[in-house]
Amino acid sequence: MELLYPRIKLARLPAMIRVSLLGALLAGIYGAAHDQVSYSISAEYFTKLKFQQFGYANFGFPPRVFAAEVGFLASWWVGMIVAWLLARLGLTELPPQKRRTTTVVAFTIVFVCALVAGASGLLLGRAQSRSDDLSGWEPWERLLQLTDLRSFVTVAYLHNASYLGGLVGFMAAAIYVYRRVKACGISNDRLRR
Repeated sequence: MELLYPRIKLARLPAMIRVSLLGALLAGIYGAAHDQVSYSISAEYFTKLKFQQFGYANFGFPPRVFAAEVGFLASWWVGMIVAWLLARLGLTELPPQKRRTTTVVAFTIVFVCALVAGASGLLLGRAQSRSDDLSGWEPWERLLQLTDLRSFVTVAYLHNASYLGGLVGFMAAAIYVYRRVKACGISNDRLRR
């Protein structure tokens, strides 16, 4: 039952919220920058797919600004959840100097994994889009009336790989935080009320 209704020390809550907000902000900034790269490769990925998905947030900004907004909105919540879970693992229970260092390293692990996976997805997407057989993508091409399927495929690979990299990064960061917490002698009982 602890998994569904976790008990948290009330004194830890402000630090956990700060870490979560920092994670949300950093992930949102990463998403905005990421989507600037994506938009450069395939504007259609946004104009024919993402802009419709995020139509509620269209305030009439130029397409590049809207693409950055979409990137922020698609990513901030992931960063918040990742940071919250890292905080739950005991990140916020560490002494202040170790907490800062551990937070920077943990967030860097997630960032680097997402970046490397995204770059790998970009390369894989480029290779896939250059193949002569894009028949698996034809339904997308017809549905969205794409004029540049190859670029669309490249960006799709980039986006999917980035999310996968973020997940792998979170798992690696969670292991890192868990080990730092254990090395400081912080027990699971101390993390609860």
